[in-house]
Amino acid sequence: MAHNTSASATSLQKITVKPFGKTKDGTPVKIYTLRNAHGMEARITNYGGLVVSLLAPDRAGKFDDVALGYDTLQEYLKDSPYFGALIGRYGNRIAKGRFKLDGKSYKLAVNNGPNSLHGGLQGFDKVVWAAKPVNTKEGQALELSYISKDGEEGYPGNLTVKAVYVLTAENELRLDCTATTDKPTIVNLTHHSYFNLAGAGNGDILGHVVTIKADKFTPVNKNLIPTGELRLVEGTPFDFRKPTAIGARINEKDEQLKFANGYDHNWVLNKKPGKLGIIAKVYEPTSGRVMEVLTTEPGVQFYVGNFLDGSIGKGGKAYTFRTGLCLEPQHFPDSPNQPSFPSTVLRPGETFQNTISYRFSAK
Repeated sequence: MAHNTSASATSLQKITVKPFGKTKDGTPVKIYTLRNAHGMEARITNYGGLVVSLLAPDRAGKFDDVALGYDTLQEYLKDSPYFGALIGRYGNRIAKGRFKLDGKSYKLAVNNGPNSLHGGLQGFDKVVWAAKPVNTKEGQALELSYISKDGEEGYPGNLTVKAVYVLTAENELRLDCTATTDKPTIVNLTHHSYFNLAGAGNGDILGHVVTIKADKFTPVNKNLIPTGELRLVEGTPFDFRKPTAIGARINEKDEQLKFANGYDHNWVLNKKPGKLGIIAKVYEPTSGRVMEVLTTEPGVQFYVGNFLDGSIGKGGKAYTFRTGLCLEPQHFPDSPNQPSFPSTVLRPGETFQNTISYRFSAK
């Protein structure tokens, strides 16, 4: 389908910027609204790079907010299960918060049982990023940048990170990240929106039909750390190679489902790492909304809100058990301790680069 990008770009409104409160230490936070020519809208704050809301059309052209989140910054500051967050330095779990690199041992904050999760106590989701609206040929973009200091949360090296959110004419919210370091370190950046394609707060996600292009997944132990095995999905509740409702097999007697209270696992994608491609698709039958997930990453963590507890989100709606799903493209959990997994090591002179994209349509 051909798009006259120059025409659609000129019909765009400028990114609008509004105050979004202050952090505990008084740092002002802003919220940026990106819109495209089709009426799609993303609201993103420079605190944690959070996608606060995302409006997408259903089959009748009606827009709904499909991303779980809160109305105010204060609610995010108080407590959030990473709603809409930009995750780093290391997305997912690192066993016992320890890893070795070039013979040296590093100790990270432990914040998830015995593990370090999503960058530690103050990961990238809990810092204020420098932000500037930029125009790209794809559409309006928000460029976020942050320097994570050597030793922050226990990680080595000054890590310079740039994250660019773009809302394209193809109804796609895309995140392009780059990072460089001045010392050998580990990096695994991802995005953690919880989606409900019927609209945030409108019931559970068990009827959402999911496809994941993966023949294998990484089974975990009871602490949700991969065992190192790459297990075939065939004949298991983890087989989403054909479109399958989330609720179809989630209650099967399966040790892996028991450990995670449902799906909270990493799938090994059937594609070449570094190459951008569609890796998953979600369809919600009542609204007709479709979300395709594209990435350059080798894995995707599929999580179905097993720990959502009924806390009140936007518009006073309660986010109860399994009312949101996450598809977090990333490197595999605990990679620094698993030599057979694709490496997450970044060295001086190299550039970490990834793309994560959520593309919306309706049928």
